[in-house]
Amino acid sequence: MAKPPLTLYLAAPRGFCAGVDRAIKIVEMAIEKWGAPVYVRHEIVHNKFVVDGLRDRGAVFVEELDQVPDDRPVIFSAHGVPKAIPAEAVRREMVFVDATCPLVSKVHIEAERHSEAGLQMVMIGHAGHPETIGTMGQLPPGEVLLVETAADVATLAVRDPERLAFITQTTLSVDDTAEIVAALRARFPAIIGPHKEDICYATTNRQAAVKEIAPKIDALLVIGAPNSSNSKRLVEVGQNAGCAYAQLVQRATDIDWRALDGIRSVGVTAGASAPELLVNEVIDAFRARFDTTVELVETAKERVEFKVPRILREPV
Repeated sequence: MAKPPLTLYLAAPRGFCAGVDRAIKIVEMAIEKWGAPVYVRHEIVHNKFVVDGLRDRGAVFVEELDQVPDDRPVIFSAHGVPKAIPAEAVRREMVFVDATCPLVSKVHIEAERHSEAGLQMVMIGHAGHPETIGTMGQLPPGEVLLVETAADVATLAVRDPERLAFITQTTLSVDDTAEIVAALRARFPAIIGPHKEDICYATTNRQAAVKEIAPKIDALLVIGAPNSSNSKRLVEVGQNAGCAYAQLVQRATDIDWRALDGIRSVGVTAGASAPELLVNEVIDAFRARFDTTVELVETAKERVEFKVPRILREPV
């Protein structure tokens, strides 16, 4: 029986960003340098496939530092941690490696500089996300106020409307963030923004690629984890760009084939913490069911690389 024809529009850029690639390398190099087990506070990146693979190699994932023995190395995840965490590791004389994405660290530095200048911070982000917790934890309680939506701006109680600055989580929707920033500037005209956009290049590029393929497709599949902020934003961007059906899948086995019955074109992308292996797995699943043509839609080229910390490049 002949397979029905289908065109897969493969978004590019997609998948691993430089910060994720660096964080994974940090765990791999730490295991190689110090042997197993190496502890990691929180998932190094939000992807089950990646985390399970590192666990098989000797990484132990925990949520709090008090779950880590004093005599074993610990790595802090790519999302960043509150200042109190490395301070506690120093107090305990632990070996630790900070795998915070450098673009997240940039936001931390911005917040500290604004605070030193006497400004109160407003953070645009998602409550409870580890990046938001880590960024707000760079300053004392009350110095960073969180807003999640434009509506939140109306009820914001600030210390001095003339002495404010804002920062953002790096993995937000570009369009939603612009709306919140506009609301902040309308209510607080003196508010200071970042010198350079806080939303990272990878988030911006992946969202732009989804917008490019949206008019061509009947459905969008985003490969990523349900706790991955940037992956969930890709689904929302697709929906807002006109995709009648957009689904987040961790891997090919999660695809709801009944929902795709009768379609002729599908867009495929991957969040910044999803490996290309899972993209290939999804393509193979479509080829098994459809006479599949793959078209690459590339909107940007990424050449960013981040070095691993020096402690991992030094001999034991």
